[in-house]
This record gives sequence, structure tokens and C-alpha cells, in this order.
Amino acid sequence: MVNLGTQTTAFFHPSQSNSFLSPQANYLGNTTLEKDSEEAIIRPTYDLEKLGIHNIGRVYRNLPVAQLVEHALIRGEGTLVDNGALLVETGQYTGRSPKDRFIVKESSSEEEIDWNQHNVPISEAKFNQLYEKVLAYLQGRDIYLFDGYVGADTNYRCGVRIINELASQNLFVHQLFIRPSSEELNNHQADFTVIAVPGLHGDPEKDNIRSEAFIVVHLQKRLVIIGGSRYSGEIKKSVFLMMNYFMTKRDVLPMHGAANIDKRGHTNLFFGLSGTGKTTLSADPDCRLIGDDEHGWSESGIFNFEGGCYAKTIRLSQENEPQIWAAIKFGTLLENVIIDPETQIPDYDDGRLTENTRAAYPLRYIPNCCPSARGNHPKTIFFLTADAFGVLPPIAKLTKEQAMYHFLAGYTSKLAGTERDITAPQATFSACFGQCFFPLSPTVYAQMLGKRLDQHHETNVFLINTGWSGGPYGVGHRIAIKHTRAMVTAALNGQLDHVNYHPHPIFKVLVPEKVTGVPHRILDPQNTWQDAEAYQQQALELAHRFESNFKQFEDVPSAIMAAGPGVG
Repeated sequence: MVNLGTQTTAFFHPSQSNSFLSPQANYLGNTTLEKDSEEAIIRPTYDLEKLGIHNIGRVYRNLPVAQLVEHALIRGEGTLVDNGALLVETGQYTGRSPKDRFIVKESSSEEEIDWNQHNVPISEAKFNQLYEKVLAYLQGRDIYLFDGYVGADTNYRCGVRIINELASQNLFVHQLFIRPSSEELNNHQADFTVIAVPGLHGDPEKDNIRSEAFIVVHLQKRLVIIGGSRYSGEIKKSVFLMMNYFMTKRDVLPMHGAANIDKRGHTNLFFGLSGTGKTTLSADPDCRLIGDDEHGWSESGIFNFEGGCYAKTIRLSQENEPQIWAAIKFGTLLENVIIDPETQIPDYDDGRLTENTRAAYPLRYIPNCCPSARGNHPKTIFFLTADAFGVLPPIAKLTKEQAMYHFLAGYTSKLAGTERDITAPQATFSACFGQCFFPLSPTVYAQMLGKRLDQHHETNVFLINTGWSGGPYGVGHRIAIKHTRAMVTAALNGQLDHVNYHPHPIFKVLVPEKVTGVPHRILDPQNTWQDAEAYQQQALELAHRFESNFKQFEDVPSAIMAAGPGVG
């Protein structure tokens, strides 16, 4: 084990090659060897030359967490905080940069991709140009390599290889993806490869990209290259995008949502964009967590794509989110959290760098997680929306047609910091509750969801508003998490199977007349507004937005079209 004393520091500098190797880093399975002329030693290359990667420094493959933390500290990538987590700052990019994400336009997938503002094409020639820059940049540098898996169900599991310039980002992927056993590592084959080199900046004019940052996905090669951004979420979401393409070919519905198993043994899903409460609501002390963000629904049930969680920490509290609070410890990677310079204690209320502060930790850091990361077909599905207009009810039950409608609509508000340049909530529609992550037409995924709802009639679907009540953003207030939790609990324990409902006069969704632990007056959102007429106007404005957005889905059955809001 390497310590952080002066002896170690004396022979290591970020600009030099590392002088220490773990037993795992010396592992020679599935590899070729390369002689280092300067030190006259044989170094493993782990078949990196098949990617065109040559003349590099040392390759650190699947280092243990403690060593990755040590490397990151010695290289000056971050600092340890009071609770033991490694804290890094990601610089200019503190969230995803969706306008800098491109998909290569090539023959195998060109006709399938839903080319739009999210799925922006780039030519193969420009990809090759950028890739050559990546290969040149890697020469002479040490590389951190993670070989693991995505997909907890071994029937659908894919091998993933992540190549990192930064030890801290390799810690991230080590915690977020599924780690292999020694035997699995011995025989690992990569189905997807991601190369992340944040120190390499692209040239917008020469490379035909928007800025110095680039995330380029080549589906035929199953390869992603990332440059210019230290935000680790780009790695995670690029793998998700590839799963969202390839899983459909195996009749698996890929989903942007969380999943858990309640006391009755029922599996539950939580769909929603970042910041709507997926991680918080699924990390329930009374439920076993399957995963917090990315899942597949196969003919056998639900399975997590990942091996870890990437939770927002802004305004995190031990009282409201005890499991996430406890998961932030040694081995966890914190991004952009402000700490007290003397005590090193995190201040989760301080968003001066970004509202999108994050914690990445393995699933097992959640005490009551589901070790298999798998569950049966879901009993309850929640669509989470943070309504910035403040007009949707805090909970409503959906018919199958309404579920299909709202899945395609994907209404929510982009919350501050989640994406670059988002500083206040913005009302938006994102089909499948994450359209920017799905390369195919939203109707492909909606049809798959409809098929599963037809197959499993016992599944209930609820729309949960975790956003504003009593007025729009800036006037009203965010719905209390304790009330949202009470509504979710009531749905899970079957209480909402035995209450009366009334349809909302504009949105038609079915509003329960009572929920234990929730003030009666907030169930009908109009009751929380001081001016009933102002509520009606705001509700109609949002309904018109729904109607306008849904015009893009021309071939949707009339029953689904009719399930949307009625604007009169």
C-alpha cells in the first residue's frame, strides 16, 4: 500500500509517470506487452493498441478504491473532506453540456436515429479527426482503465471499458458501473468503450463542434470520445445512450428512472429528469433500492444498468435524506461541493459553484439496497415532474392512455445547474422523461411501455408533482418532501386503492380525495392559490403548452391524444 508521506510525493508529479503499481495493475490477462526503453521494464497494454493507443505511460487497470483516492490526491485532482469523501471541482462544466453531444452519422444507424436538437449529427470524417487528436493526446500519459459491466441481469449484460486521464474520474466509473470478479476480469470483453480526456480541448472551427467540449458517440464502433469537460456525468450518460439504442433490439425497454422493492415485495419505478426526486424518493428506508437512475424492463422484470448512484446533494439534509447522507463517506466522489476551509466539513446548502452538486457512490453504500439489483415486474410506477407553473396536483392516478400521454409528453422543469447555463427552473417537455438520452424516436419507447402495461394490468401509474404549489416558481413554494413521501407511501401500501378520485377539470388526471399524512387542501392545487382565477389562467397556459408540444406525435392513436389536457 502506498502512503501519502513525503517519500511517495518526492518521486511523483502529475507531469511524470507513476512509480507504483498495484497487484491488479500488474495483471497480464487479455493483454499484450510493451517494452519501456527508458526503464527497461515490460508494461501491460491490455489490448489498447487495438484502439490505436500507443506510446503511453503506465496503465492502471481496475485499481482498488483506496489507491484511486491516493492517486487523485497526489496528482492534485481533489481533496479529502471531513466525512472521508474525495472532493473535486469540475471547472467550467458543472453539468452536462447537451449541445456539445454528437452522434456520428453512419450507415448502420443513420435511418434509425431520431435526428433532432438532442441527437445532432457529426460526420465520420470529423469523428476520425477528433479521434486522432485523442490518440495523440494520450501519448506519453498514464492511463486509468476500468473494465466492468453495465446491466445487472447477466442475460443482457454488456462489457464496458472506460479509459480515463484522471484518477478521480476513474474512481467515479469504478463506483458507478458494475465491478467484475477476478474471474470476470480475467475474461473481460468490452462491448462499449469510452475514452474521457478532459484536458484535451476541441477546436470549434476545425472540428465542426460547438465549443472546446465534445462528447461524440459512434454507435457502429460502440465507442465514445469525451474531451474538454471534467463533469463525470458525461461518461455515465454516454453509456446510457448506447444502452438505450442497443437494448431495444433485445426487447428490453430502457428507462430513465429509479427502482426499489417495498415491504410487500413489490417492485416500483420512479421516472423523472434530474432534480425531480428519483434518487431521493427511491432511497426509502422502508424499501430496498434497486437503483437510482437507469434501468431496463425485460420479459423477466426490472434490472439496474448501473452499480452505483449519482445523487444531487444541494440542500442535502440528514433528516430528509438519511440514506444518501450516510452514503457520503470514504470512496464517495463529491463534485463541486463547498467545504469549510478549516474543518473540511461540506456545506450542502452552498451552491456558489453550481446547484448541481453531486455525490457518486456504489449501490452497496445504501444499507438496505437490493444486492442483485433486480426486481419483478413493477406494481407501481411514478412519473415525477417538478411543475414550475405550480398548477399540477401533487399526486394523481393515470389511466393507461393517460400514462402513455404523459410518458410521451415528459413534462417537467429543468432545474438550476443540471445543465450548463440553467440558473432557474425552466418549464420543458422531454419525452420518456429524458429525451436527450434516447437516440430513437420517443414513440419506439412509448410503444414498448404500452406493451408492458397491457401485459401487466395490475400495474398502477401515478403522476407526482415534486415542484411548486400555491403559485409558480418565484411566488409559490416547493412541495414539502415529507408530504411527497407520504403520498408515495400511500400509493405503495395500497391505501390509494381504496379512496375516491375526481378528475382534474383541465388535466383530466384523477386526484385522490384524501391521503394520510397530507393536508387535504394541497391535494387540489387551486386551493393553495390566493387567486382562483389566476390559477385557472396559469393552468390553461400550461395545458396549451402540452397541446402544442404533442403535435409532434402525428401517428399516436386517438385514445392517447384524447387523454391529454382539455383546453376548451
